[in-house]
Amino acid sequence: MKVLAFNGSPRKEWNTATLAKAVLAGAASKDAETELVNLYDLNYKGCTSCFACKLKGGKSLGRCATEDELTPYLKKAEEADGLVLASPVYLGTASSGMRALFERLLFPFYTYTDPPRTLFPRKIRVASIYTFGATLELARKRRWDRALEGMDLFLASVLGEVRSLHCYDTYQFDDYAKYEASRFDPVLKARQREEVFPKDREKAFELGTWLAGSEI
Repeated sequence: MKVLAFNGSPRKEWNTATLAKAVLAGAASKDAETELVNLYDLNYKGCTSCFACKLKGGKSLGRCATEDELTPYLKKAEEADGLVLASPVYLGTASSGMRALFERLLFPFYTYTDPPRTLFPRKIRVASIYTFGATLELARKRRWDRALEGMDLFLASVLGEVRSLHCYDTYQFDDYAKYEASRFDPVLKARQREEVFPKDREKAFELGTWLAGSEI
């Protein structure tokens, strides 16, 4: 059993990365082999619309033809038994690094047929994690949750079963007084990190045990 996690945050030790590591810890507790990939360590780009992945009889049918530092990890993702896709929410959606991964990972397997089908060779489990600086109320008001749920549906249609964890009102700065962020109450933010975020880590750990569970 192999579980591969992608951290779509530029930060390697903050909210998103912490939850991704908690998922991997949960998977490891079930004897899964785990690996964490920090996307912002890699030099890569999103889909270039070459359509080599759609070419009938082509050598790249169902595969991304672009060769860069992401390429070996796309291969690992295809071979994994479970995936973790973790991203902060920037401007109401996943980070640019995670969006580029989505394009490179999912689009090659997705066919332009009616109905659409997937060229992914089997069904796997996927955990999607999103961390919001915004509160739950604001995220729902702006409909950011709905957009991310739409991505989960696409993940499920291509890869398999998806379970998601959304973590709200996260602690963003070490010192809020240094930044133009007066809408936030630093005291409430700190309390959220002390009281709520540990519960989110527990939920992430449980996601990991599910990822490493029996085959689907």
